[in-house]
Amino acid sequence: MTSVRLGVLDQSPVPEGATGGDALRNTLDLARLTDQLGFTRYWLAEHHATPMLAGPSPEVLIGPVAAATERIRVGSGGIMLPHYSPLKVAESFSVLSGLYPGRIDLGIGRAPGTDTQTMLALQRDRRQPSPDDFPEQLAELLAYLNDDFPPGHPLARLAALPGRPAAPELWLLGSSAQSAAWAAEGGLAYAFADFINPYGAEYARDYRRRFRPSSGRSEPKVAVAVSVVCAATTEEAEYLATSWRAGFQMMLRGRLIPVPPPEKALGLLASLGLDPKAPLPGRRAIVGDPQTVRAGIEAVAEEYGAGEVIVVTITHDHQARRRSYELIANDAQYAGPG
Repeated sequence: MTSVRLGVLDQSPVPEGATGGDALRNTLDLARLTDQLGFTRYWLAEHHATPMLAGPSPEVLIGPVAAATERIRVGSGGIMLPHYSPLKVAESFSVLSGLYPGRIDLGIGRAPGTDTQTMLALQRDRRQPSPDDFPEQLAELLAYLNDDFPPGHPLARLAALPGRPAAPELWLLGSSAQSAAWAAEGGLAYAFADFINPYGAEYARDYRRRFRPSSGRSEPKVAVAVSVVCAATTEEAEYLATSWRAGFQMMLRGRLIPVPPPEKALGLLASLGLDPKAPLPGRRAIVGDPQTVRAGIEAVAEEYGAGEVIVVTITHDHQARRRSYELIANDAQYAGPG
């Protein structure tokens, strides 16, 4: 995979028959493996109130993952900022950066990562929904991290964060034109979730056109996150991918389940009258043998003009997920650390 760096987005999937604790231990195991394989970064996702995914607290998981690895960058993919105080996020990631200097990423997102009831439960004050003030939250977070409040600002003293001089690399995550605009205006690195919206290449181009250099970044930087299942044969990969497809289809119908084994997934998809190999509605996935996956990853990277592809893989069997990343790494030529 010439000149394309590879990263990992781990949603900590919970296989049917396993516990959330099992899924979290699988996360540590996969992090150690991908560190050894040469992946650039390892991001932890934030999802709430679902039996399929065990990662509601990336800020809690980052420390154990960083401690279990040696070289790979570790971060959030991402922290859903509307749920939190910008100061608390800045302090938490400053602590992590102080402990693991040069290895911590802070990926920020706007999406709730859950349903409206859980969103309200996450709030400290539940008398009314939180305001839609993401740009203001982001500006405050940047001021803490960059220590650039205007002179005399009442919050300026709070920018004396505990982990300095180390600091996280800040990314804005998104799947829309608006997120691209915010990343460009803020002079931030931008990671686009192609596995959510496969039509974002124009947004990435717009980000580069509108990018304004900032104190933290002089040039635009684009990564794209893609859904991948790789196996020795395309037939095997398609079989493994049925677990993720069935779980997603059930979620669309309001039935939240752990990741089913492929044999059960095939039955679920059949009961819904769906082709097990059919793409999910509005989603793109790269499924196949190593050569097919390599070509797919390279094509998406070229489409977005991205220097890095961040791979998210969900299978029922953890060993199959490990093997997917091994096959991708063994078939790749790395551009080097990011």
